[in-house]
Amino acid sequence: MPGKYPKVTYTEEGMREGMQIEDSNIAVDDKIKLLDALGETGLKRIVVGSFVSPRYTPQMARMDELMSKFKPKPGVIYTALALNERGVERAREYAPPLTIERGEGRPGLGVHMCDVFIRRNTNRSQMDEMSGWAKTIANAMERGVKEASIGANASMGSNFIGDISVDMYLAMLDHQHALWDDAGIKVTQCSIGDPNGWCHPSKVEEIVYRVKEKWPEVTHWSGHYHNSRGMALSCHYAHIRSLGPEDDLRLDGTIGGYGGCPYCGNGRATGMAPTEDSIHMMEDMGIDTGISVDKLVDTVWMAEEILGRQLWGHVSRAGPRPKTADKLYDMNAPFVETLEQARHFKVGPKAYEGAVYPWREPIKSPYRDRVDKGLPAYEPNGNWPWTEPWFPKPTHKKG
Repeated sequence: MPGKYPKVTYTEEGMREGMQIEDSNIAVDDKIKLLDALGETGLKRIVVGSFVSPRYTPQMARMDELMSKFKPKPGVIYTALALNERGVERAREYAPPLTIERGEGRPGLGVHMCDVFIRRNTNRSQMDEMSGWAKTIANAMERGVKEASIGANASMGSNFIGDISVDMYLAMLDHQHALWDDAGIKVTQCSIGDPNGWCHPSKVEEIVYRVKEKWPEVTHWSGHYHNSRGMALSCHYAHIRSLGPEDDLRLDGTIGGYGGCPYCGNGRATGMAPTEDSIHMMEDMGIDTGISVDKLVDTVWMAEEILGRQLWGHVSRAGPRPKTADKLYDMNAPFVETLEQARHFKVGPKAYEGAVYPWREPIKSPYRDRVDKGLPAYEPNGNWPWTEPWFPKPTHKKG
C-alpha cells in the first residue's frame, strides 16, 4: 500500500552496465546525446561510465572525451565506476559534475560469494577481497565511523560454482557482522548483488526477512539484480514489498534492460531490469519517482537507433497502461501486428497506416461510452451494468 513502502532511490546504469558490453566503436557523440537525454527524464542518479583499463573494457576507452562534452543536468547526481585508486584519480578530474562516492557513506565489507567470478572479473580472488577487510575496519575506527555495511555479490548463485543458498549468504553476513561488532561499529546497511543473474524474488524476500529478524537495526538496503533469467523486475518488486517506511532502498537498472558482463558467461543476455518497466511498476504502486516514463521511452528508442537493434524492455514496446480517456486506444484502429505498429501509443495513427481493417461497421460499446464521459466502466457497488435489461439475472426465487 502507498505510504507503507521504503524510500526508493533509483540509479540508471545504462551508460555503464549497458555500454560496457556493446560495440567499442559507438560514437562518443551518440553516447553524449543519450546521456543528455537521460538527464531530462527526471532521473536523479545516473552512472556515466567506468574509469577502467581499456584493455579489459575497450567500450570505456574514451571516457575523458565523453566527460568533457556532456551537459550535466542541475539536480542530477552523476557517478562513475572506479575499481582502483588510479580510476578514482581519473574520476576526480571531473568532480564536479561527477560525485565521487568511493570511501563515502557507510564503510562496507564487500565480497563476492563466487571466487571464480571475481577472479575472471578483476583478476583478484575472494581471498584478496577479504584481506582488505582489516584495513577497512581500522580506517573506520580511526575516522570515528558510527555505522557500517555488510553484503556480497553473487549473493544467490554463480554460473561457475552453482547455487548460493540463503543460508550460505547469511553465514557470510554473520561473519562480516561479527567483525563490525568486534570494532564497536553498528551495522545498519545490507547490500545484495547479483552479477550472474541468479536472483529470485523468493530469495530476496527470505534474505530481507531473516536479516530484519536477526538485525532489526538494518534499515538501509541496496539491490543490484541482473536479468539473465527474467527475474530482475520481480526482485525489485519483492525487495520493495519486503521493506517498510522505516527503510530506504537503492535499486539499479538500465533503459531497455540492456547490458551484460563478459566475465559471467552470458554476455548481452545478462541484462538488467529495464528502467522504464521498473519505474512504470513503481508509479502504479503509488511510489512517486518523479521520473517521466514517456521520456524514458524516448531514450530507449534513441538507444535502439544507436545500437541498431531492439532492446529488452516491455513498456518501450507496448507503452504504459493508458490511465486517462485521452490515452485509450482507438476502438476502430485496424489490426496491430508489428512492433512498429504498436508504437501508435506514442506516435499516433500514422504508426499503423495501411494496416488491415476488417470491421464491417464501426465498433461501439456502452462501456467505452461511459469511460469517454468520465464515468467508470463498471460500478462494483452500483447499478451498472448489473441492472441493465441485457444482463443475465437469476430467475429462481429462494425459498
